Amino acid sequence: MAGVLLTYMARMDSEDPGQALDLLEPDFRYLIALPGREATGRSKTDFAAYIAGRNAVEREHKILRHSSDGDLETVYGVVTESGKAVGSFLSAAVVTPEGRMARYQSYFTTTYDLIDLPE
Repeated sequence: MAGVLLTYMARMDSEDPGQALDLLEPDFRYLIALPGREATGRSKTDFAAYIAGRNAVEREHKILRHSSDGDLETVYGVVTESGKAVGSFLSAAVVTPEGRMARYQSYFTTTYDLIDLPE
């Protein structure tokens, strides 16, 4: 099901990021690599705790590229906080036939942009 990552990012950027949990399998596994640390988990419950621990900022994931091949979906984009670009990310998910994410891997960097940032 193409577009699950697009929906996931929109929900994570919303007033209620907990809505993103509806897009996850119960045994969801993830790795989110951030500058200086990694967030990992092996369940939807672990991810709910990750969401609860995020700092509340005006954050948006601006998707610049999106692709899907079979059960693998990828996105590349820029993260903005209060409208200012703070870094870029490359994320991938394995999506089940039911349209939920089973696995998720994301790399965020503040020091390198694969694609030039939009003006």
